This record gives sequence, C-alpha cells and structure tokens, in this order.
Amino acid sequence: MMRGRSNSGVRLDYYARLVSNTILCHQNSVTGLLPAAADQQNAWVRDNVYSILAVWGLGMAYRKNADRDEDKAKAYELEQSVVKLMRGLLHCMMKQMIKVEHFKKSLSTKDALHAKYDNATGDTVVDDDKWGHLQIDATSLYLLYLAQMTASGLHIIFTLDEVNFIQNLVFYIEVAYKVADYGMWERGDKTNRGIPELNASSVGMAKAALEALDELNLFGANGGPKSVIHVMADEVQLCQFILQSMLPRASPSKEIDAGLLSVISFPAFAVEDIELVELTKQEIITKLQGRYGCCRFLRDGYKTPIEDPTRLHYENAELRQFENLECEWPLFWTYMILDGLFNKNLQQVEEYREALHSVLVLRPGGIHLVPELYAVPAEKMAEESQNPHTVSRVYMGKLPHMWGQSLYILGNLVSEGFLAAGEIDPLNRRFSTIPRPDVVVQVAIIAETEKIKKVLGKHGIDVETVTEIMPIRVQPARVLSQIYARLGCNKRMALSGRPYRHMGILGTSKLYLVRDEIFAFTPQFVDQQQFYLALDNRMIVDMLRTELSFLCRCWRKTGRPIVTFPILQSMLIDDGTSLDPYVLSTLRKLQDGYFGGARVHAANVSTLLVTSCCTRLSFMDLGPDEHRDELTVYLNKLLEKKETKTALLSSGKKTSLHRFRAAAHATRDVVSLAQKAKELGIQNVSLYLRNSLLTESGYKLNIATPSSTPDAPELSAMNTKDLPTDKSGEVDCKALMELLKKCSSLQEQVEIIHLIYVTKGIDWNIEHDEYPEMTVYDVLMELYTKAGNEQNWGLIRYISGMLHKKVEELDEACTTLLSNQKHLTVGLPPEPRERTITAPLPYDELTKLIEEASDNDHSLFILTQEVMVYLAMYARTEPNLFAEMFRLRIGLIIQVMATEMANCLKYSDKAGTQSLMSVKPSDLKTLLHHILSGKEFSVEENIDQSTRTMISIHDVDHTGATKSERAGISKLKVEMMHMDKRKFSAGLINTETGTFKLNDSDELHEALRQSLISSELISSEELDVGDFVDVRHGQWLRRRRIDGALNRVPIGFYQRVWKMLQKCKGLSIENYVLHSSTTEEMTPGEIKFAVQVETFLNCVPQPEYRQLLVETILVLTMLVDIDLQYISRTIHIERIAQMANSIFMAEQTALGADDEMLEKDPATGICSLLYDSAPSGRFGTMTYLLKATAIYIEDFLPADGCQVQ
Repeated sequence: MMRGRSNSGVRLDYYARLVSNTILCHQNSVTGLLPAAADQQNAWVRDNVYSILAVWGLGMAYRKNADRDEDKAKAYELEQSVVKLMRGLLHCMMKQMIKVEHFKKSLSTKDALHAKYDNATGDTVVDDDKWGHLQIDATSLYLLYLAQMTASGLHIIFTLDEVNFIQNLVFYIEVAYKVADYGMWERGDKTNRGIPELNASSVGMAKAALEALDELNLFGANGGPKSVIHVMADEVQLCQFILQSMLPRASPSKEIDAGLLSVISFPAFAVEDIELVELTKQEIITKLQGRYGCCRFLRDGYKTPIEDPTRLHYENAELRQFENLECEWPLFWTYMILDGLFNKNLQQVEEYREALHSVLVLRPGGIHLVPELYAVPAEKMAEESQNPHTVSRVYMGKLPHMWGQSLYILGNLVSEGFLAAGEIDPLNRRFSTIPRPDVVVQVAIIAETEKIKKVLGKHGIDVETVTEIMPIRVQPARVLSQIYARLGCNKRMALSGRPYRHMGILGTSKLYLVRDEIFAFTPQFVDQQQFYLALDNRMIVDMLRTELSFLCRCWRKTGRPIVTFPILQSMLIDDGTSLDPYVLSTLRKLQDGYFGGARVHAANVSTLLVTSCCTRLSFMDLGPDEHRDELTVYLNKLLEKKETKTALLSSGKKTSLHRFRAAAHATRDVVSLAQKAKELGIQNVSLYLRNSLLTESGYKLNIATPSSTPDAPELSAMNTKDLPTDKSGEVDCKALMELLKKCSSLQEQVEIIHLIYVTKGIDWNIEHDEYPEMTVYDVLMELYTKAGNEQNWGLIRYISGMLHKKVEELDEACTTLLSNQKHLTVGLPPEPRERTITAPLPYDELTKLIEEASDNDHSLFILTQEVMVYLAMYARTEPNLFAEMFRLRIGLIIQVMATEMANCLKYSDKAGTQSLMSVKPSDLKTLLHHILSGKEFSVEENIDQSTRTMISIHDVDHTGATKSERAGISKLKVEMMHMDKRKFSAGLINTETGTFKLNDSDELHEALRQSLISSELISSEELDVGDFVDVRHGQWLRRRRIDGALNRVPIGFYQRVWKMLQKCKGLSIENYVLHSSTTEEMTPGEIKFAVQVETFLNCVPQPEYRQLLVETILVLTMLVDIDLQYISRTIHIERIAQMANSIFMAEQTALGADDEMLEKDPATGICSLLYDSAPSGRFGTMTYLLKATAIYIEDFLPADGCQVQ
C-alpha cells in the first residue's frame, strides 16, 4: 500500500512547483545558464548565482525531509541542476582565462571578466568597452558559493586544470581592496557615466570569498593536496581593513546602498564588528526603506518616470530631480528576512515576511511572484516628491525577478523549518561577529651568527643560531613571495600564477612544509636589501611592536602565529661587543610575556613547533621532471647576490671583500653552511649571510664636526675655487678620484663623490685598476654601507637620493592610503608642481611621478617616500588620526615638519629641512605622529663620540598636553553650532526686528565658551589664557599651520557646507568658486562632495590662511540654523576674513599695540597675531569672524530683516 504524503512533503512539493515555474523552466538545457528574463536572453553571473540558491536549498530540504525514494531522486535532480549552472558559469569564465592572466598585472577594466554571457552558447555578448564588466562582487559571489556548495557535498570542479583556474580567480579578486569597479548595479559612479569607483559591496564579497576558499579542497572528501586552494591571509585582512574604513558609506558617490545588506549579513557575513553591522543596517532602513521595499541608493534614477531611457548617463544637475522618486525594490526585504533568521530575530522575520507578502504579485495556482521594483506613476510624481512614501506605486520590470524570487523561496524554506540556517552556510560564515579568544603570539628569536649568540648569552638570553635550528630553514619574506609566485602556474593554460607581491606579517607568521622540509620566514620589515628603514634598530623595534599587536587582533588561523625574529649584526654596537639597548629592552619584554599590548611567548623554534600554525605548500611538490634538490638550487638562486665591488676607499680597516672572507672563515655557522652548500653542489654561501657580513660594522672614521646644518653635504673640505681642473678648465674628476682614495673622512668622501656625480653622472667609469668596470654607482653603494654602519642619517638619505633608492612597498603604501578614501598629493604647492594621485599607480609610474614632483630635489624625493610609508602605517594602525581628512598633501606635511624642527632648534627654514634629513627614521615617524595627533614634543641636540650632532624627538610632559590636543580648528566641530538659541540671539540677532546686530556683550562670548567646553572641543584652560595674547606664544599659529597642511576640518564640516550652498549662489575664495549646483549632483555625505570642497580650499597655498578661511566658513554656516532667505549672490570668504582682520587690528591699535606686534603676513595681509589667537575669548578669532560675518551678510538681507526660527 502506498504511504501517504506528509504535510511537510506537500509543502515541499509546492515550493518545487514554484521553483520549477519561476526559475528552472528558464534554465538552458545545454549551458545550464539562466537568462535575466524570458525576453532578455543574456545571463548575468551575479543573477545566475543568486537565482540558483533556491534550487540548492530545495535540494537539501528534499534530502533532509524525504518521505519516499522519489524525494531523494528529486533532491539529486535539483542538485545536478545546481552543478550544471555552476559549471556553465565556470566554462564561460574559462573561455576568458587570458583576461584573468592580463588583469593580474594591469588591473584594467578592459581586462576584466565579462559580467554577462549569451545564455545559449556561453559566449560574450558585448565588447570590453561597451559595458561595465569589472564587477569584483559578481566573481566573488560565484567563488563564495563554489566554496559553500562544495562544502555541502556537491562536486562542481572536476580537474586540476579547473583547480588552477579557480586559484587564479583568487588572484583576480584578492586585489578588490584597491580596484575601482562598477559594483553591484554595473554603473560605477551614480552619474552612470562609466566611471569605476571603489565599492564596499565588492570589497566585502571578495573578503568573504577569500575566507571561504582558504585551505578548501575543491575535490571535496575525495581530493588530495594538489586540489587545495591557497589564499594570502594578508590580502584578506586588507579587504577587511578597507571595508571597515568605508562602511556605512558604499562608495565615493554613494553615501549608503541597500546592496550592503549582502555584505553585512547573508550571504557574505564579511563584517566582524557587530556595532558597524547594526549602524549600516540602520542607515539603510532610515535613508532607503519605503513602503514597497528599499531603493538601491539615494538619487537612483533607474526606471523613474523622468529617466530618459535613450541616454545611458545622467547630467550632473539631473540627479537632484530623482530625489524622493527612487524606485523601491522588494528584493532587499528578502535579505532582511534571511538576516533575521540567521540572527534569530523572529520579530524582524515576521515583520518583513508580512511586508513582503503585501507586495508580491499573485498568479493562478497560488504562485507568488517577486517583482523587480515598484515605481511612482508619472502622474503622481509631484505629490510623491513633496510628500515621500505617500502615493501608491506600481510594479515594473521583470516578473518574477529571479534573484529576489530565489531569496524569497530560500527564506521561506528556513523560516518554515525545512532547512536550518546553518545548512545554507556550511562554512559557518554567520559566526563572523562572535568575539574570538585572545591570541598568544609566539616569537622565535634566532641569532644570525655564533658571535651574536654569545653576545646575547652575556645578557642572559639563550637563543639558537640559523644553523642550529636545521633542518628547519630560515629564509627572508621575499623568498616566500617568490615561492607563492609559482602558485596556480599552468603552462598548458598559459596561467603564470600569483604576481610577485610583498608578504605581510600574517603570511610570514606561519611555518611552511615544502617537500617534507619545514621553512620559517622572517618578517618583511627586517629585510635591509633595498631601503634604509631597516638600518634603524629603533624602527625595527617599533615595527615589531606594531606587527605583534596586529597579529593579536587579526589572527584567524588554527594554531598560534610564530614570528621568527633574527638578531642581525647591524643590531650590535661597540664594535660588535654589545647589543643595541632598544633591541635588548625589547628582548627582555618578550621574555616577560607581554609586549606592545600583545601576549607573547618567546622560545626556541623547536619548542614552538607543536603549537604553531603550519601550512603545506603542495604546489611546490616534485613534478615528474623535477629532482628533489631543485628546491635548494631554486632558493639559492633567489638569494644570489652580486659581489660588491669594494676596496676603493680608505678606512683604516680591511676592505669589505677581506672582511667578508675573514668572517666567513672565522664563524662556525658559516663553515657549517658552506659545507652543506658544497655537498649540494652550490657555491653561493650568501644565502643566509646576505646582510651580516656585507654590512658588518668595522669603520671608525674621524668625521669632521658638522656645522649648524648637521650632516648636510657641503664643500667644507675644499673651496670651490680650489677644485682641480683639466686643460679645458672643467673639473678634473680623475684628480678628484685620487683625492677620494686618500680621504679618510666619510663626510668629505660624500662631498667629493657628489661633485663627480653632478659632473659625470652615476654611470661614469672611475677606471679603477683592480676593478676596471667600477662606476660612480659602486662607490656610492660603498659609501651608503659606511654611512649605514655609522648611523649617519643625513648622509644615508642624501646618498639614497643620488642612488634613486625606492621603497619596495611604496606602491602598496600608496594603495593603502587611496583605499582609505584619501587622495594624495606629492610635491610642494601650487599646481602644477604639486601632483595629485587619485588612483593606484604601477610602482615605476608612481616613483617617476614623485621624482618629477620633487623637481630634482633628492631630499624631497626620499622624504616623500618615507612619509608616505609612515602615513600608510598609521592608516592601518590608527585610522582615527585621519578623521575628516580626504586629501593628504605630503609636500606640505614635510614642509610643516621642517618648520617645526626649525622652530624647536631655532634654525632657519633651510636648516630645518636639513635637520629633518638627519633624524633617525624612527624619530621622523614619531614627529609625523605628533603632528597628526596634535601632541606636544621636544627636539634635542646631542654630540656623539664622533662629534656628530644627533637630533632626537621626545614626548613632552602631560602637563603641556590636554585631551583636546588634536589641534586647532578640529576643536570647532559642528557641536559648537548647537548653542542655546537664546544666547545666540543675545549676541547676534535682534529678536524684535529679526535683523543682525553687532554686540560685544559678554553673553556672546560666554555662549561660545560654554558651547566649546560642553562639547569637549577645547578645554577651559585653553580658553582662559588671557584676553590679549595666548600665554603659549606661537601655539595657535602652529596649530593652524599643521591643520591647514593636513587638510583637517571639524567633524560635520562638509555637511554644513552642503546646507550653506543651498542658501546662496556659491562660495568664493580668490576667484575660485564652489557653485551651489554642486548640491544638485551630490548628497551631503558623499566623499565626492568632501573632495570637491577640499579642492576648493586647496587653492590657498598658505596652510594657516587656509585654516583661517575654514574657520570663516564654519562661522558662516551658523546661518544654516537660521530661517534665512536665499542669498542670490556668491559669498566671498576671503573678504569676511580680511574684514575680521581689519576689525582685530583696529581694536589692538586702540589698545596700544605697535606696528611690530601687528606685523602682517606679506602673502595674505593677515596679522600674525590674529593667526596666533585662540578661537574663543574676547580677542579670539571667532569673535572677529562673527562680527565680520554679521556686517557682510547684513548687506544682502532684505530691508525688513529675517526672522529667527
């Protein structure tokens, strides 16, 4: 007798009919793809993946709730439909694998995988440049569900060739954090002009896909090590970092986007901060939700009655017309239902299920369809525009919208109990917001040589040498980068593997198993091969502290991280008999178990093996044509170092080559390594000694006492007139070379070689007897090594400039800042000398741009690179330092740093720049931090044993710094505008007539004072500094100069400027106009608008004047709080500032100030004393700006005045 059908089986059959009638009936029998609609036969990657999720979920529901064998057969049938679609998309993309290969290097939109394909053939349907194909989120969504479906038991990938292609797709999406694409809606910038932009939805989906694929075997339970996908943890963390910095903003042109629901919740679950998740969700509900769903983003013109369908793009002023008319999409309520199910928020689930049910379209047979969108009828546009969410809308577009239909069915399957939420998330991404336990970072300290081990032993620190930990091999991070460059290589498919990129701390904090041998890798920051930062031991210690803290926060792997920290020869002092005190102090703290806010466990590598995270690099396993020893040969080739040409300059010691040989024969671990290399048939023993011997400290130079401009190469050894000349009267460089060989002073050697460099160039052959091919470059390299040993930073930087040394990770630092929505400028203002960087640039192009902007100034070229790297470090570790700063003007920042140095040391401006060149990198980084944070600091000069002036930077006592030390105009945030209206009226407006009046009453001053203090913008001590002049002379001038150079403005400043532009024709500064029409294109919270305002302000080259104008605009925006009529004129900001200056000078003159006290800045005409005045107080800048604004605005008001709201 046939068994009866259960109620659950009947309900499942209903959903099977719904899926069949709305989704599977459209699936192509050959390719497995789904068209966008019956009348639109293009298959979009994103829509296909979302549309098949209901089929996948229904298949699992049938398998779980099977009443009879037919149900199991139905489950298999549904699962194979899923596999067919996923493989169909795979084949479409594999046809374009050449694009994947090109994109890895170019990151160009023209090399992007196509976003849509022909439904019947899988071929492309539109040219590369005719559509916004670069949609990282679509490719990432495919990879995310490839991982989820594989984890659920489906077999989608069949061959190793397909595995290699998927591995290369990982490389395609792992750069999402720095690639501007066209986003979920294929438009890029919301003007729809084909302008790509960085999209939070793409970054978040890429992060989710990378995490899901990491260590996943694409062959499932039947797979071996070669079918495992590898993901770089540092790339994942960069995506996480950028995503958190962007949210709740969606992109530079969209301050919020409902598509972010897919990132903060199902399916990506990409955000780990639950507060940020809730903030973003509330922003979407508040700004985008309507009666029929959510609009995609503000001022979205898609399918609105006034959209012109014949034009692909919008006019800028046209966007304002779409406000309150945006179409509402029921799709986003399906996300809210799933979000409630995963968060177990039953109230949210019921509310949105009920709301969604009310907007579904019912068809015969009880078939409920999800429409694409609801639009305002053309005849009701005016009514809806004036009273949003009041008129009845009509559904338009696709019916059903398969994407929304699929998520609707999936949500019903879970809410009705056919599936558990975890079954559609087998990789457990839903737990991303759950706090993780504290991480203990393991630190393995190793000595580079036996000599260093003995020095450490004297201090009670027991370590192993590189050779003693064999067979564990220790290699630098750059070797790991080269190894990973072989990942995903497939010659038959012309896939080259992963592009060479520097390895981050997450990558080097694991042990690696390569061909049954264990490898440990030292962090990138200890590699001294290219740039000079690693020559500063304090910098190494600072970076170690930062990286350990980073590991504690960001480690997500199974097993503990292990940092292999080498103690190098360069870390020794006193002729190699003692350890640098910074390094020694760090080692002691590491042994104590707590360093830089991180819990650490310091021990030998062998002790830490069991608890460390270890990854097997199966792609490095021996192939049929390879031999076991090839790995050793390969690694030695990677580290092969050309023998340095030395033995030229006099030093009173053995030459570098002799020192190399002597040390190599004298050191036990070198002998051991050389013997092993001999057994392997390899002669290059510099594999493990790439730094220690070639940079060993052995010089004792009698360097002349520097002048007041320390370490600046000048012709102190000889007068220009005394230079040797040849018969033609030109400088005789050969005679200079002879002089160079006899000279024993490093300073004089640099001076001489600089003359030769300027005269003959860097490639001039010096015609040395022993080394006939030796050039000026080789001499400079030896001098660079000498200067490094002497820690002579002025010469190190100067020689680096002549050598055109470049920071290896400079492009990565630039990308980090740009990805944080910061534009960069290099060079000094004004334009065109100051160059703006708004998008990531290739390394060579970036360095060339910096060189051109530096105008052949070696010092500026080197410092620009250094400061850019430090800014990127702080952007990663302390992003709050950059609040309300959207453009970092590196040239101005360097200029301010030099001015600060000059003021502290009482130098001239030129000497201040030269002193900046002479400080340690760690001190320069500290100085930059003080300037960014507004902290006080002091600069000290000391004379070392070699009579060279050493400059150091220190924090000052807390008695000189306050909580609100974040300097200058940042104290004048928007909260100061929310003062009590009664007090405001008492000081500015006649409440009887409504007209402006000038009033020196104490009420106005007290209102300003209390407003500033109550909002913690400034301390009472800083306000009560006296009426005539600030006790700390120069303090406010310094703050304004710093904030102006940093482009820092108060929080909420740009939003208030936007509102101000709606009440006037525009704002003007010296013939540069910010038109009110800007608000018709941009909304108040857009990054694009903030950048527009910054560009407007940056027409002022003087940072302190720029900041005074910011204060002027801030006072002007107080009019926003008044019911002021529209001013049909352009407001000239500089006129108000000049008027305030005149009032200030008149009052000070009346009080007896002389001309010396009232000295004016010749460039702007502003009194220096006004620049140096506190914002508030009787003689504060705010007082005079308020008076000047009242006078200026009064001329524009109607005769009967204006009323106070």
